Amino acid sequence: MAQEEIIFRSKLPDIDIPTHLPLHSYCFQNLSQFKHRPCLIDADTAVTLTYADVDLSARRIAAGLHSLGIRQGDVVMLLLRNCPQFALALLGVSHRGAVFTTANPFYTPQELAKQAAATKTRLIITQSAYVDKIKTFADANDVMLMCIDEPQHDGVLQFSLLSNADETEAPAVKISPDDVVALPFSSGTSGLPKGVMISHKNLVTTVAQLVDGENPHQYTHSEDVLLCVLPMFHIYALNSILLCGIRAGAAVLTVQKFEITSLLELIQKHRVTVASLVPPIVLALVKSGEAHRYDLSSIRAVITGAAPLGRELQEAFQARLPQAIFGQGYGMTEAGPLTISMAFAKEPTKVKSGACGTVVRNAEMKIVDTETGASLPRNKPGEICIRGTKVMKGYLNDPEATERTIDKEGWLHTGDIGYVDDDDELFIVDRLKELIKYKGFQVAPAELESLLIAHPNISDAAVVGMKDEAAGELPVAFVVRSNGSKITEDEIKQYISQQVVFYKRISRVFFTESIPKAASGKILRKELTAKLNEGLVVAK
Repeated sequence: MAQEEIIFRSKLPDIDIPTHLPLHSYCFQNLSQFKHRPCLIDADTAVTLTYADVDLSARRIAAGLHSLGIRQGDVVMLLLRNCPQFALALLGVSHRGAVFTTANPFYTPQELAKQAAATKTRLIITQSAYVDKIKTFADANDVMLMCIDEPQHDGVLQFSLLSNADETEAPAVKISPDDVVALPFSSGTSGLPKGVMISHKNLVTTVAQLVDGENPHQYTHSEDVLLCVLPMFHIYALNSILLCGIRAGAAVLTVQKFEITSLLELIQKHRVTVASLVPPIVLALVKSGEAHRYDLSSIRAVITGAAPLGRELQEAFQARLPQAIFGQGYGMTEAGPLTISMAFAKEPTKVKSGACGTVVRNAEMKIVDTETGASLPRNKPGEICIRGTKVMKGYLNDPEATERTIDKEGWLHTGDIGYVDDDDELFIVDRLKELIKYKGFQVAPAELESLLIAHPNISDAAVVGMKDEAAGELPVAFVVRSNGSKITEDEIKQYISQQVVFYKRISRVFFTESIPKAASGKILRKELTAKLNEGLVVAK
């Protein structure tokens, strides 16, 4: 007799989610209530765009994209720091029935070229500071380049071509709920970064689960000012701050970069009410000697995500902001937010330290034994699986990786190990996935290993994460030198740093005689991690 599956659901009833609506229509569904309210505030210039401004700009950009030859299903890359234009372009792309892919401006030219080629990008919207990184690729592949500021190169288009277009010239587009609208990149549970195909229905669901589905008076509402210092090219800020903020009618304060003193000034000046953060920023705020000089009393809620937050750090931060509800969220690019710990909290003390909260509405979660796949009861750790209309369509041009991640019953296997306690709250305890998390950013060991092995003086290599208080984890490499090679740690670090974004750089190199592997050839990373944790390795 087959074992009955133990499935966890929200204590709250499911809600009606209008998944028939395209993303932009859903976000602006209540426009008439908010049209004169502030929608986007540029922290650098203090320029404020109302909801009416943003809606009109998005429709103009859709018309401009059409006039540039961008058709339904074409891909537009957003290579931008946080700014209002990021949101305007994203919404305009959605209106056009096109697809946006988000890229980190700090990526190297090689990393950007790989993503642009994989997605068949037709247009790249960026800032003049980053044009040199991508222009060679764009010129060679007939890709249009556009700057939101003054272009410094010939042949680069200006954003005003889109923002000043005639909105009445945007053609009517029939968008299916299953049409892809977003193509962010993620390493999933293992391997190289992959394009994650996210449909209109997927994004509408993930936004609805937070804004309409949890306690809307606690997550975000129209009176809120949301801090957006986390990068919008990452799904956490894109989904849980920007899109949720617009759906709720809140004001979103876009901050280009994190600097502790200016951040405190902005919170005080704009009376920020909801701060979405990652553990490294929480750590900086706790350790800062400046925080007490600023009025942070406007903050009513703090949400952390992207990486686990330790109990001690959470409690130290709560002591700084006693008036605020503190929530920890858990999610992934492939399925948006999975749990949030603010649904039932009426006061800060009711939120458990270290808990990620309960599964969001309109979704199912189960914990499975990593060996047998059997579903597990409460208080038994296993792999976290999620199911619902929030789950991605799949990985771009990679059906094998899709099949490994989403099983035949529609369960997405997250690669994270956790358990559900007696109060239905989820705790993350480990990770099956190979991913390294540096300050919330994903680092795929396989990507660094392929670069290392390509070096003529390296015969084999493995990359794992090393614990670090400030970063969470740092990538470190175990390297087997080629016969007779005397390559040094510094030479390897420099070789890698020239090819990858800063957070993927190798922190330490440990030379070894061999890399431990299973009979299948799979690297036994746990053995290497154990050596690190036990202090059994030294760099030579």
